[in-house]
Amino acid sequence: MREIQFREALGEAMSEEMRRDEKIFLMGEEVAEYNGAYKVSQGMLDEFGPDRVIDTPIAELGFAGVGVGAAMNGLRPVIEFMTFNFSLVAIDQVINGAAKMMSMSGGQFNIPIVFRGPTGNAGMLSSQHSQNFENWFANTPGLKVVVPSNPYDAKGLLKSSIRDDDPVIFMESELMYGDKGEVPEGEYIIPIGSADIKREGTDVTLVSFGKFMKVAMQAAEEAAKEGISIEVIDLRSVRPIDYDTVVQSVKKTNRLVIVEEAWPLAAISSEITYHIQKHAFDYLDAPVHRINSLDVPLPYAPTLIEVILPSVKRTMEAIKAVSYV
Repeated sequence: MREIQFREALGEAMSEEMRRDEKIFLMGEEVAEYNGAYKVSQGMLDEFGPDRVIDTPIAELGFAGVGVGAAMNGLRPVIEFMTFNFSLVAIDQVINGAAKMMSMSGGQFNIPIVFRGPTGNAGMLSSQHSQNFENWFANTPGLKVVVPSNPYDAKGLLKSSIRDDDPVIFMESELMYGDKGEVPEGEYIIPIGSADIKREGTDVTLVSFGKFMKVAMQAAEEAAKEGISIEVIDLRSVRPIDYDTVVQSVKKTNRLVIVEEAWPLAAISSEITYHIQKHAFDYLDAPVHRINSLDVPLPYAPTLIEVILPSVKRTMEAIKAVSYV
């Protein structure tokens, strides 16, 4: 099977869907003439023209609102934020507009819109460009929140997101756009809300999503060298969450560790921990451990970034703690 970059998988997903349905269009900063800030929309302006691949001013509140209005009128926008840090400027349109319109209109308007772009840290970009808002958006009824970890999942999940009749927050990573992975030539979609067991194991369940699946998989490799068998689950979406896959895994392994980039308070890891203690308490042989970023704004210095973010070292410490090693 061919290998392509994460950015190419996303571009293929959008292009294939735009060929299939002329109501779909892409809008955002630098998506057209510049071929995308991260080259995700490379070549799309040439193929689809300026009516369907639209450059915007630096005005997230404005073009997010245009997207919501377009969706209310029968179009299917894909809105690219150059980073989800900038979505805070547009959050009124996302939360009070897109997420609530179906309910507020008594079902008269559905909002088939995708808001997509990178989330989390991307190296030495300091506090205002390194934040995770997956749990913020996942807290909102009316939204679906997707966070893929590899090119194959990214393409299949983005196609599902574009076809969905509800608003979808699709969160990527600047650090993953160059990652390569196997992606088939033919048509495929991955349903939103279906977790994937990336590695089967018997001793500890390790849950993550997005780019920190790399940390989870590396930790599983390290644990295997010490005789600890890790089952690794990629959530793929954090609203809805595939709780059942996690519960069934914990019933098998009796231990759970969660790796998440976001800050610890009211995180996705907090929600999963609560769900497991409610639905699999009798199966736990150790308290649930979670690894989040430390509860501070991410600084610029790489030495401090290394300390603050989840790591293989911290994950291994948690694995050993729940294993009583």
